Amino acid sequence: MFPDRIAMMAGTEDLALASVPNTLRIRRALEDAIVEGRFLPGTRLDPEALEREFDCSRTPIREAFQQLEASGLVRVMPKRGTFVTQWSPEELAERFEVMAEIEASCGRLAARRISEAELEAFRRVHDDCRRLAEAGEVEAYYARNSEFHHCIYRATHNAFLTQEAARLHAMLQPYRRMQLQVRNRMGRSFVEHDAIVSAIEAGDGDRAAQALRDHVIVQGDRFHDLIAVLRQTLA
Repeated sequence: MFPDRIAMMAGTEDLALASVPNTLRIRRALEDAIVEGRFLPGTRLDPEALEREFDCSRTPIREAFQQLEASGLVRVMPKRGTFVTQWSPEELAERFEVMAEIEASCGRLAARRISEAELEAFRRVHDDCRRLAEAGEVEAYYARNSEFHHCIYRATHNAFLTQEAARLHAMLQPYRRMQLQVRNRMGRSFVEHDAIVSAIEAGDGDRAAQALRDHVIVQGDRFHDLIAVLRQTLA
Protein backbone atom coordinates (compact mmCIF):
# COMPACT_ATOMS: atom_id res chain seq x y z
CA MET A 1 0.00 0.00 0.00
CA PHE A 2 1.34 3.43 -0.85
CA PRO A 3 1.83 5.99 1.91
CA ASP A 4 -0.96 8.47 2.45
CA ARG A 5 1.54 11.27 2.04
CA ILE A 6 1.82 10.49 -1.67
CA ALA A 7 -1.89 11.17 -2.05
CA MET A 8 -1.51 14.31 0.04
CA MET A 9 1.37 15.42 -2.15
CA ALA A 10 -0.64 14.81 -5.29
CA GLY A 11 -3.68 16.59 -3.90
CA THR A 12 -2.02 19.54 -2.18
CA GLU A 13 1.25 20.13 -4.03
CA ASP A 14 -0.51 23.10 -5.58
CA LEU A 15 -4.01 23.77 -6.74
CA ALA A 16 -2.75 24.72 -10.17
CA LEU A 17 -2.10 21.03 -10.83
CA ALA A 18 -5.84 20.42 -10.73
CA SER A 19 -6.02 21.45 -14.37
CA VAL A 20 -2.98 19.35 -15.35
CA PRO A 21 -3.80 16.10 -17.18
CA ASN A 22 -3.84 13.08 -14.88
CA THR A 23 -0.86 11.39 -16.52
CA LEU A 24 1.42 14.41 -16.02
CA ARG A 25 0.18 14.99 -12.47
CA ILE A 26 0.80 11.37 -11.50
CA ARG A 27 4.18 11.21 -13.22
CA ARG A 28 5.34 14.36 -11.38
CA ALA A 29 4.18 13.02 -8.02
CA LEU A 30 5.84 9.63 -8.52
CA GLU A 31 9.00 11.21 -9.89
CA ASP A 32 9.25 13.41 -6.79
CA ALA A 33 8.64 10.41 -4.53
CA ILE A 34 11.43 8.43 -6.20
CA VAL A 35 13.92 11.29 -6.41
CA GLU A 36 13.31 12.27 -2.78
CA GLY A 37 13.87 8.70 -1.60
CA ARG A 38 10.33 7.87 -0.49
CA PHE A 39 10.31 4.93 -2.92
CA LEU A 40 13.66 3.16 -2.75
CA PRO A 41 15.34 1.35 -5.65
CA GLY A 42 13.70 -2.02 -6.22
CA THR A 43 10.32 -0.96 -4.79
CA ARG A 44 7.34 -2.35 -6.71
CA LEU A 45 4.77 0.29 -7.67
CA ASP A 46 1.26 -1.05 -7.16
CA PRO A 47 -1.07 0.27 -9.90
CA GLU A 48 -4.23 -0.60 -7.97
CA ALA A 49 -3.02 1.31 -4.92
CA LEU A 50 -2.12 4.24 -7.15
CA GLU A 51 -5.56 4.24 -8.74
CA ARG A 52 -7.04 4.67 -5.27
CA GLU A 53 -4.48 7.25 -4.19
CA PHE A 54 -4.95 9.42 -7.27
CA ASP A 55 -8.65 8.64 -7.76
CA CYS A 56 -8.19 7.75 -11.41
CA SER A 57 -8.45 4.89 -13.89
CA ARG A 58 -5.66 2.52 -14.85
CA THR A 59 -4.87 4.35 -18.13
CA PRO A 60 -3.06 7.45 -16.70
CA ILE A 61 -1.18 5.19 -14.26
CA ARG A 62 0.05 3.04 -17.13
CA GLU A 63 0.98 6.12 -19.18
CA ALA A 64 2.86 7.63 -16.22
CA PHE A 65 4.78 4.36 -15.83
CA GLN A 66 5.74 4.47 -19.51
CA GLN A 67 7.04 8.02 -19.17
CA LEU A 68 9.00 7.16 -16.03
CA GLU A 69 10.47 4.12 -17.78
CA ALA A 70 11.60 6.33 -20.67
CA SER A 71 13.39 8.60 -18.16
CA GLY A 72 15.11 5.61 -16.55
CA LEU A 73 13.48 5.96 -13.15
CA VAL A 74 11.41 2.76 -13.33
CA ARG A 75 11.49 -0.59 -15.09
CA VAL A 76 8.33 -2.21 -16.43
CA MET A 77 8.79 -5.97 -16.24
CA PRO A 78 6.16 -8.07 -18.11
CA LYS A 79 4.08 -10.29 -15.80
CA ARG A 80 6.00 -9.01 -12.75
CA GLY A 81 5.07 -5.34 -12.47
CA THR A 82 6.71 -1.92 -12.41
CA PHE A 83 9.71 -1.34 -10.14
CA VAL A 84 11.82 1.66 -9.16
CA THR A 85 15.03 1.11 -11.11
CA GLN A 86 17.72 -0.73 -9.20
CA TRP A 87 21.09 -1.21 -10.89
CA SER A 88 23.81 -3.73 -10.33
CA PRO A 89 27.12 -2.35 -8.97
CA GLU A 90 28.57 -2.48 -12.49
CA GLU A 91 25.61 -0.59 -13.99
CA LEU A 92 25.77 1.99 -11.21
CA ALA A 93 29.49 2.57 -11.74
CA GLU A 94 28.93 3.04 -15.48
CA ARG A 95 26.22 5.65 -14.91
CA PHE A 96 28.28 7.61 -12.41
CA GLU A 97 31.17 7.56 -14.88
CA VAL A 98 28.95 9.09 -17.58
CA MET A 99 27.46 11.59 -15.10
CA ALA A 100 30.95 12.72 -14.10
CA GLU A 101 31.87 13.44 -17.73
CA ILE A 102 28.60 15.26 -18.41
CA GLU A 103 29.03 17.42 -15.31
CA ALA A 104 32.63 18.12 -16.29
CA SER A 105 31.40 19.40 -19.66
CA CYS A 106 28.80 21.55 -17.88
CA GLY A 107 31.44 22.99 -15.59
CA ARG A 108 33.75 23.85 -18.48
CA LEU A 109 30.99 25.68 -20.36
CA ALA A 110 29.55 27.35 -17.25
CA ALA A 111 32.95 28.81 -16.37
CA ARG A 112 32.97 30.56 -19.74
CA ARG A 113 29.31 31.48 -20.08
CA ILE A 114 27.81 32.12 -16.64
CA SER A 115 26.23 35.57 -16.32
CA GLU A 116 26.70 37.85 -13.33
CA ALA A 117 23.09 37.26 -12.26
CA GLU A 118 23.57 33.48 -12.51
CA LEU A 119 26.83 33.71 -10.59
CA GLU A 120 25.12 35.62 -7.79
CA ALA A 121 22.36 32.99 -7.57
CA PHE A 122 25.01 30.25 -7.63
CA ARG A 123 26.86 31.88 -4.73
CA ARG A 124 23.64 32.16 -2.71
CA VAL A 125 22.93 28.45 -3.16
CA HIS A 126 26.53 27.69 -2.18
CA ASP A 127 26.16 29.80 0.97
CA ASP A 128 22.99 27.88 1.83
CA CYS A 129 24.91 24.62 1.43
CA ARG A 130 27.62 25.96 3.76
CA ARG A 131 25.09 26.83 6.45
CA LEU A 132 23.29 23.49 6.17
CA ALA A 133 26.52 21.48 6.18
CA GLU A 134 27.68 23.28 9.33
CA ALA A 135 24.28 22.56 10.96
CA GLY A 136 24.39 18.89 9.94
CA GLU A 137 21.06 19.20 8.07
CA VAL A 138 21.50 16.31 5.65
CA GLU A 139 18.08 16.35 3.96
CA ALA A 140 18.00 20.12 3.51
CA TYR A 141 21.60 20.06 2.32
CA TYR A 142 20.73 17.48 -0.29
CA ALA A 143 17.93 19.63 -1.69
CA ARG A 144 20.25 22.62 -2.05
CA ASN A 145 23.00 20.37 -3.39
CA SER A 146 20.65 19.43 -6.22
CA GLU A 147 19.97 23.11 -6.97
CA PHE A 148 23.75 23.76 -6.86
CA HIS A 149 24.21 21.36 -9.76
CA HIS A 150 21.21 22.70 -11.68
CA CYS A 151 22.70 26.21 -11.44
CA ILE A 152 25.73 24.86 -13.31
CA TYR A 153 23.60 23.12 -15.94
CA ARG A 154 21.64 26.30 -16.67
CA ALA A 155 24.81 28.37 -16.85
CA THR A 156 26.03 26.32 -19.84
CA HIS A 157 23.41 28.10 -21.98
CA ASN A 158 23.14 24.86 -23.93
CA ALA A 159 19.54 23.65 -23.72
CA PHE A 160 20.26 20.11 -24.88
CA LEU A 161 23.14 19.59 -22.46
CA THR A 162 21.08 21.10 -19.63
CA GLN A 163 18.24 18.68 -20.38
CA GLU A 164 20.49 15.62 -20.58
CA ALA A 165 22.39 16.54 -17.42
CA ALA A 166 19.14 17.08 -15.51
CA ARG A 167 17.73 13.76 -16.79
CA LEU A 168 20.74 11.74 -15.62
CA HIS A 169 20.92 13.74 -12.39
CA ALA A 170 17.32 12.74 -11.60
CA MET A 171 18.04 9.11 -12.49
CA LEU A 172 20.93 8.98 -10.02
CA GLN A 173 19.28 11.07 -7.30
CA PRO A 174 18.31 8.16 -5.02
CA TYR A 175 21.91 6.93 -5.04
CA ARG A 176 23.49 10.36 -4.64
CA ARG A 177 21.23 10.91 -1.66
CA MET A 178 22.46 7.64 -0.13
CA GLN A 179 26.06 8.81 -0.50
CA LEU A 180 25.41 11.50 2.09
CA GLN A 181 24.78 8.77 4.66
CA VAL A 182 28.48 7.87 4.50
CA ARG A 183 30.29 9.29 7.52
CA ASN A 184 31.70 12.80 6.90
CA ARG A 185 30.54 12.77 3.27
CA MET A 186 28.48 15.96 3.60
CA GLY A 187 31.48 17.91 4.85
CA ARG A 188 33.68 16.59 2.05
CA SER A 189 30.93 17.34 -0.47
CA PHE A 190 30.89 20.98 0.60
CA VAL A 191 34.68 21.28 0.34
CA GLU A 192 34.40 19.91 -3.21
CA HIS A 193 31.64 22.47 -3.93
CA ASP A 194 34.00 25.22 -2.76
CA ALA A 195 36.59 24.17 -5.33
CA ILE A 196 33.93 24.12 -8.08
CA VAL A 197 32.68 27.61 -7.21
CA SER A 198 36.22 28.97 -7.09
CA ALA A 199 37.00 27.59 -10.56
CA ILE A 200 33.79 28.89 -12.12
CA GLU A 201 34.24 32.34 -10.52
CA ALA A 202 37.74 32.45 -11.99
CA GLY A 203 36.46 31.47 -15.43
CA ASP A 204 38.82 28.47 -15.42
CA GLY A 205 36.97 25.88 -17.50
CA ASP A 206 39.56 23.12 -17.21
CA ARG A 207 39.77 23.43 -13.43
CA ALA A 208 35.97 23.54 -13.13
CA ALA A 209 35.66 20.43 -15.29
CA GLN A 210 38.18 18.51 -13.20
CA ALA A 211 36.63 19.63 -9.91
CA LEU A 212 33.18 18.46 -11.03
CA ARG A 213 34.52 15.19 -12.39
CA ASP A 214 36.25 14.48 -9.07
CA HIS A 215 33.10 15.49 -7.17
CA VAL A 216 30.73 13.19 -9.06
CA ILE A 217 32.81 10.13 -9.96
CA VAL A 218 32.29 7.16 -7.64
CA GLN A 219 35.41 5.00 -7.65
CA GLY A 220 37.61 3.13 -5.22
CA ASP A 221 36.69 3.60 -1.57
CA ARG A 222 33.77 5.90 -2.45
CA PHE A 223 32.24 3.16 -4.59
CA HIS A 224 32.63 0.54 -1.85
CA ASP A 225 31.15 2.95 0.70
CA LEU A 226 28.11 3.52 -1.54
CA ILE A 227 27.58 -0.22 -2.06
CA ALA A 228 27.77 -0.75 1.72
CA VAL A 229 25.11 1.94 2.30
CA LEU A 230 22.94 0.43 -0.43
CA ARG A 231 23.08 -2.98 1.18
CA GLN A 232 22.11 -1.57 4.56
CA THR A 233 19.30 0.59 3.16
CA LEU A 234 17.77 -2.02 0.88
CA ALA A 235 18.19 -5.00 3.21
